[in-house]
Amino acid sequence: MRTNLTLPTGVEERMSGWVRIQERRTAAAKARPRPTITLSRQFGCEGFPLALRLQSLLGEALGEEWHIFDKSLIERLAQTEHIPLALLQHLGDASRFLEAFGFHPRGKVTSDEAFARIAVSVLHLAREGNAIIVGRGGAILCQKLENCFHFRLEASLDWRVASLAARMGISDREAAEQEKAQSKLRDHFIAEHLGVDLGDRAHYDAVFNNGRHSVEEIASAILGYVRCAWGGGGTATL
Repeated sequence: MRTNLTLPTGVEERMSGWVRIQERRTAAAKARPRPTITLSRQFGCEGFPLALRLQSLLGEALGEEWHIFDKSLIERLAQTEHIPLALLQHLGDASRFLEAFGFHPRGKVTSDEAFARIAVSVLHLAREGNAIIVGRGGAILCQKLENCFHFRLEASLDWRVASLAARMGISDREAAEQEKAQSKLRDHFIAEHLGVDLGDRAHYDAVFNNGRHSVEEIASAILGYVRCAWGGGGTATL
């Protein structure tokens, strides 16, 4: 079993870095947005370690800064007035913005302002480009954005439990309990707000078996895929 013991860096530090980049952006409109990558994973797979490796590979290949947005950072962005209020003023009502992308199953999205703010933040980050979005239904929310590429990590239950236990320094029993609880919560969250099954492979450009392939192998494959697909899609290249 291969695992990566790197844990997420501080939310405040990463948020400050993203804000600095936004402040340096020019007001000139881009001819074409930069690409964005969304990462979905079964609980226990190495989603954040993969995002870190992708960030490094993309930065080396392009000489540009890429930013990782996971659950903690996305929710912080959705709560702070520094970004979301300006976004909502620019985009209009959050529910109408989401409805423009076809997200109104059973009225759940339009009635849940908390999720609407998160979803608007995800869509904004994805449209800006040079973003790696981990979880939060990014693959579903961003399906209609042409600059987005979607990938998913899966693995056997035994592998995910062992990987989670090793990375968190807990017993296999505790890891198994966390996997069961968190998987149930995650599935309920997405089904409740978006009415879809994250396990449906039709949502993704590629699905990787994390138990058979290392973070390094998967990151290299994603980089190659995105470089080829994006390079053939217009004048802007990777």
